[in-house]
Parts: sequence; C-alpha cells; structure tokens
Amino acid sequence: MALSRDMSAEQAFEVVQTLLDAPEDRFPLTFNSDLPRIRELFHAATRNQWDPKTDVDWDQLDPSKYTDEQRYAARLYWSRRAWSEYGAISESPALQVRFGVENRPSDMQLFFTIRSQEEARHAEVCHAMAEKLGGYIEKPVQQLFEGSVSTHGVRRAALNADVPLEGIIAALVCTAEEIAFDVFKHLNDVTHDPVAKQIVRYIMRDESRHCAFGWYLLEAICEQLTPDQKKMIEDAVITMMEKVELNGYHSAWLAPENPASNAEVEADRITYEAGLGATVEDEEKPVFIATVQRIREQMRALGIELPPFTHPKLGTI
Repeated sequence: MALSRDMSAEQAFEVVQTLLDAPEDRFPLTFNSDLPRIRELFHAATRNQWDPKTDVDWDQLDPSKYTDEQRYAARLYWSRRAWSEYGAISESPALQVRFGVENRPSDMQLFFTIRSQEEARHAEVCHAMAEKLGGYIEKPVQQLFEGSVSTHGVRRAALNADVPLEGIIAALVCTAEEIAFDVFKHLNDVTHDPVAKQIVRYIMRDESRHCAFGWYLLEAICEQLTPDQKKMIEDAVITMMEKVELNGYHSAWLAPENPASNAEVEADRITYEAGLGATVEDEEKPVFIATVQRIREQMRALGIELPPFTHPKLGTI
C-alpha cells in the first residue's frame, strides 16, 4: 500500500510504520553509513513504541491502598516529573532545526523525531499517574524550579550557531539524560507499586537509547574536534551540571534549601516510603556521585576534561 491523500490517519500511520520496519535495502531514505549504530537505535525505537493509555496496566493501581498524605505527596512528585518532561519535548525540535541547517546525516534527524515522541509519552504517563492519584498539580513550586526544570537555556543554546551542536548533545544527552537513566534505574529498585514500576521501566528503556545516541555521536566525531570546540563542549556540560542538575532538575534534594524545596523533599520521602516512585537523599546520593564520575571518565576518554563540581550536600565530586 502506498501513501495517498484519501486514506485515514490510521492507514497512513500503518504505511509509514511498515516502511520504517522494512529491511534497509527497501528503506526509501538514504542513511549515512558512517553512523550505523545510530541507525540501529532508530529502528530499535520504532520497534519499541508504547502507549501510556493501553500499555500501562492502570487497573493494577489502587489509590485506596494509600493514605491521603501519601496520595498527595505522590501527586506532587509525578506532577513535578511531568513538568520536567515538558521542556524536553521542545528541545528535540530545536535540535532538529540545527540538524537540518547544518545538513547533518538523516540518521540523526530521524532518531530525534522518535526522541520527541518518547519525551511526549513520558510527560503524558507522568501526568496520567498524578491524575489517577487524585489530580495533576499545575507546575509544582514553579518559582523554585523555574531555572532548572525548564532547561530553557539549553533550547536557546540549541539555536545559537556559536555553540557547536556536539556541545548541546554532550550537555543534554550525555550529561542530563545519562543522569536521568541512572535515576530511573535506581527508582526501579526502590519502587514497589506495580503501576509506578511499569512507568519507571518504560521511561528507563527509552532513556537508555537516548544516552547511547549521544555517546555514539561524540565517539564518531571526537577526533575531528578542535581544542576550541572541545572547550565549548566542556563549557556546555558545566552549565548543564551547575545550572540544571545541581539545582534540582532530577533530584529535589539538590535544590537550594528553603521552605518550598523542603516541602518537595518531604513529599519525595513520603512517596518513596509508600513505594510510589520517588527516592530520598541518602539512597540517591551515591548513585548521583557515581554517575557524575562516570560521565567525567567517558568525557576524558574523548579528550574533554570536566572540572570538579561542588555542592553543599555532595562536597566536591
């Protein structure tokens, strides 16, 4: 079946999906043979689509098992998690603009179309979890997390020709999403509610492909980078760490202490104890430190040197 303007949206989707799953010699687009691993990630992503409405077993969620305090805390946690995903949804299109303007390989451009879909699913499923626990809370503690959760600086940098695209990928994917993967891997270990655990696993699976994309790309081009370009990549990663991650983007306990952030941390503790998906500082701190150290080692292997990072709750890492 070929695409035609008379077919329904569902029929068109089926045709496109068939093309995406076809053997490469039948694929209607030319891929860059120098990036086969990214092409493989793209095909893996198209084969592993999931629907927050139908693939999560929502019938297993029993809100009556939890106290009013636990349900409210979990609503706050999952609402904040959804809010953090909204910024990610707009980052992929911004990067796709750069891919197109710089005539980057179609492998990269197509993978990011899938990434946009996956980030949208993450936001949708987190929003749905909050709704089913009693209602989504609009932009929890907005002022506190405005600078970190929105990651608006990353989107601006993505459209700044003076910042190399590789720097944005290193900051956004090899740093922020690498941390996200380890956060969700840890959450998978400490989350007991069956529905919350399903959500964590779906997101973790997607994040693993996002991280692989970033490292594959950097490895493919690292030998071509000039010292100045590597310095710009270093600066982009430092900004992501200091302005976003260490400001509480993935972990509320890292945010500057004040009554608002303390309330978020307390909500996470209650949610964690209920097994509904959050964690606490004592559990997550060693995970976060190990992730940052691993990122530094992987960057160093590519000729990118990151400085130590200092935080009141982490010391110098």
